[in-house]
Amino acid sequence: MTADATTPPHAPGRLPVVGHVMPLLRDRLAFMQQLRGHGDVVQIRVGPRPVFVVNSPELIWEMLTAQAANFSKGRLFDKLRLFGGSPLPIAEGQQHLQRRRLMQPAFHRERINSYIDTMSTTAEAALQTWGHGAQLDVLNEMQLMTQGVVMSVLFSSNPDRDPAQAIMNSVDTVFQAAIRRAVSPVSAWERMPLPGNHKLRAANTLLRRTVSDIVTARRTAPEAHDDIVSLLLEARDEDGRPLDDDEILSEITALLAAGSETTAVTMAWLFHELGRNPDIEERLHQEVDTVLAGDRPTADHLPRLGYTRRLVTETLRLHNPGWIVTRQATVPVRLGTALVPAGADLVWSPYALHRDPELYRDPLRFDPDRWLPERPQPPRGAYIPFGAGKRMCIGDGFTWAEATVLAALVASRWTLRPAPGTTVRPVPAITVHPSGLHMIVEARGHAAAREAA
Repeated sequence: MTADATTPPHAPGRLPVVGHVMPLLRDRLAFMQQLRGHGDVVQIRVGPRPVFVVNSPELIWEMLTAQAANFSKGRLFDKLRLFGGSPLPIAEGQQHLQRRRLMQPAFHRERINSYIDTMSTTAEAALQTWGHGAQLDVLNEMQLMTQGVVMSVLFSSNPDRDPAQAIMNSVDTVFQAAIRRAVSPVSAWERMPLPGNHKLRAANTLLRRTVSDIVTARRTAPEAHDDIVSLLLEARDEDGRPLDDDEILSEITALLAAGSETTAVTMAWLFHELGRNPDIEERLHQEVDTVLAGDRPTADHLPRLGYTRRLVTETLRLHNPGWIVTRQATVPVRLGTALVPAGADLVWSPYALHRDPELYRDPLRFDPDRWLPERPQPPRGAYIPFGAGKRMCIGDGFTWAEATVLAALVASRWTLRPAPGTTVRPVPAITVHPSGLHMIVEARGHAAAREAA
């Protein structure tokens, strides 16, 4: 320990017993943003527990890369064991390394390119259910669409709308329970016979049954598909042992949940921004009309959809889905001048980081052109929408491709206008999703005629 190493300061506003629980409950996003003004690392209290909030992009990067071995995933990910077992997003140590190596082939660039046609076909089928002039719950539609893409591409399964809605509702129930348990200072209520706990068990039962049916069908016809379910069924560990049923079910359930939520929320925010920035929407329409020329997006189109990609990039900055990411120190750690004891909980906020005026000029402005190569770019660690290091999201390439495809495809067919009287605000649950995002859909031809009139 050196003379300049210190225990991080406490954030102001701490109350006896509950600590900083009240501002967390009142406005999580504003609280996390305010904490950035109190130092590179600052302590808060969640009930009796100290939590170290890492604000510096350099120290976040260091925590996720050079010092990654000194941290486990932490409290939020531990609560996501509600999905069952220890799937890849939750697994630690050697198990995480083995599972990541096992699943990595499904997410190689070449394999992702092979998914593009299925992504487009699945999404277009969903778009054909829209009607000109209809008012849609855009977040719900995007969740169904991205869930359909994940199930079609990775699981070769495409349920009808009603079963798909039930699956999506169950995923949301589990996510909501996980975030409540992560920020709660006590855990005894998790075992009580409360309505919320009954609802959680029912949601888990539905998810496990859905995934079990997919696995059973694949075992019945093992040669029929080449997807991640097949990969998991054929996998063997270092001792030649196949994954047991619980391990397979856990991995598929986690992929279904994580693979649809982030992209859906990103797409919902993207169309919200297009709805209130018609000049940006016009540039997107010009690009997709020129590049796609009425066709569905393919892997060959993606490199030419540069503006569409920048739209996704900027949406992941201004509306990053992650308001909090957790870690836990497994040994005593030093981050900059901050000393963090073994066992301590640490958090960082991608949402707050990406809106920091010290890192981004005019940070609350939605500006896709800030990502032009000739513009000044943020420092390393200041833009990490999918994390960094060995725990970086395995599906980042999949998400980039899917979001670009969906943005281009929807924009080539439809225009989305804000519904009258709609007020949209960010809701920080497991992701930061928009509240009440209702929009009127107009077929592109009808929209052009209306604007010309």
